[in-house]
Amino acid sequence: MKDNYRKIALWQTAFLGDAVLTLPFIKALSLRFPEAEIHLFVRKGIESLFESQKELTAIHGFAKRGNQKGIGDAFRLGRELGAQGFDLWISAHTSMRSGLISLATGISYRIGYDKPLFNRFAYTQRVKRRFDQFEEVERLMALGLPLGISGIAPAFELNLPEVAIEEASTFFGKISDAPVIGFHPGSTWETKKWPEQNFAATIAKSLEAGFRVVLFGGPGEEATCSQIVEQSGRADEIINLAGKLNLPKLAAYIKNLDVYISNDSGPMHIAWVQHVPLVALFGPTVRKFGFFPRGDNSTVLESPEILNCKPCGLHGGKTCPKKHHKCMTGITVEMVWSEIIKKVEMRGDLRC
Repeated sequence: MKDNYRKIALWQTAFLGDAVLTLPFIKALSLRFPEAEIHLFVRKGIESLFESQKELTAIHGFAKRGNQKGIGDAFRLGRELGAQGFDLWISAHTSMRSGLISLATGISYRIGYDKPLFNRFAYTQRVKRRFDQFEEVERLMALGLPLGISGIAPAFELNLPEVAIEEASTFFGKISDAPVIGFHPGSTWETKKWPEQNFAATIAKSLEAGFRVVLFGGPGEEATCSQIVEQSGRADEIINLAGKLNLPKLAAYIKNLDVYISNDSGPMHIAWVQHVPLVALFGPTVRKFGFFPRGDNSTVLESPEILNCKPCGLHGGKTCPKKHHKCMTGITVEMVWSEIIKKVEMRGDLRC
């Protein structure tokens, strides 16, 4: 492989959280090749979160569920990308479609994982993902080994647009008279969701303690958030921002929280990469998958009951295969409330 590259394509078209987890590797690429353009390809709809990222030259959206979903479309897209002057292609995605796009580019240097089997044709350099041995950040860092990049993640940050930072600062300046607790009850996967009534009860406890409460929700999660507000019995005291923030603004608002409560979701990763005190609620998935939030500020809560059915899949699912959903219902309101108090108290100590 070469010692230098001018234009690098990084392909990561999985979910929002997966793209966020790529930030340490992006930083490592920029340190290794400071003069190179780095182009990030992500799932269409999440481009805005990365548009201010200093290490990146451009962000491109891939409509994997839209007009680019077919195999023929993927091949044509690969041919088009191959004509755009990239001299290094790196894929963090393991699907056959991603492999086909890589192969179709015809770029001389293409790095990807060694599995599935098709990847031996798709990539000129292949690395072991070692799913059972490493966390996702380290699995992504392994893609840099053929480039002389170590597997140790460098320090990094999520860069946000000034307009989002200023809006969030103004918003929190008006409610900073008490600790602000953020709640995000949504998830792409139904089985990863803590029960609505539990969120409502924890929100009520937070308000009773004199805390401010902000409720977050992405597109399609407005109804869930409205139901939680109603169940809490304290609708007038909750700031419900469901469906009102784009991704950069969501990230900026999360950054200002004293504590953030979230299911296993993309916004959960936005929280920990910004060192926000986080309580993450995990049910159908487990730490060994490598997607747990990192850092001293992150606490993961799981049901204390030993469940032979856990994990039930890499992502969870639409319904509980056992019909009891104990992995999430076993996380009690008292467990979550205890962690909120600990983090608020710690936050208070740091402010003194």
